[in-house]
Amino acid sequence: MVVLKEEIINGKKIEVVMGDITEEKTDAIVNAANRHLSHGGGVAGAIVRKGGEIIQIESNKIIEKRGPLKTGEAVITRAGNLPCKYVIHTVGPVWGEGDEENKLKRAIESSLQVATENLLKSISIPAVSCGIFGFPKKRGTEIIYKTVKDFLKNRETTIELVRLIGVGDEIPNLFKEAMEGK
Repeated sequence: MVVLKEEIINGKKIEVVMGDITEEKTDAIVNAANRHLSHGGGVAGAIVRKGGEIIQIESNKIIEKRGPLKTGEAVITRAGNLPCKYVIHTVGPVWGEGDEENKLKRAIESSLQVATENLLKSISIPAVSCGIFGFPKKRGTEIIYKTVKDFLKNRETTIELVRLIGVGDEIPNLFKEAMEGK
């Protein structure tokens, strides 16, 4: 894990990190999930493969109890064998469905709110919706960064550290540019 940039907001830290979200030791990681919490491919699949079947079992119980999640909603499960304690699953928008920017903002706010309600101090967030959901990466990382910054600035929260994370150069550098206002 490499920290590319950091910023302090109201005594709370935002870090831009290059690394594998399944290796994060924060209290929670955010999983960019689908509405049915069926974690088959992409980051969701990697999280379940590494964390174990308990993540999918708990996700299935959530869906049985409340039905599919709406875009912008977030729920929490334990993290199984992952080094974090919890996985916060959020449903980001699919590009082209309409009102994508507000839906992405809601997905990130919901994730931060779930972390706060569970008294968590640290969370790692990937570029939700910027992969197979097709959200333009530069705009998506800008919205995610701004939403995190606004949440830490304007809300009561237990969160002390937010890591914005991506594997490879592209996403972390876009998060870094967003932080620098480029």
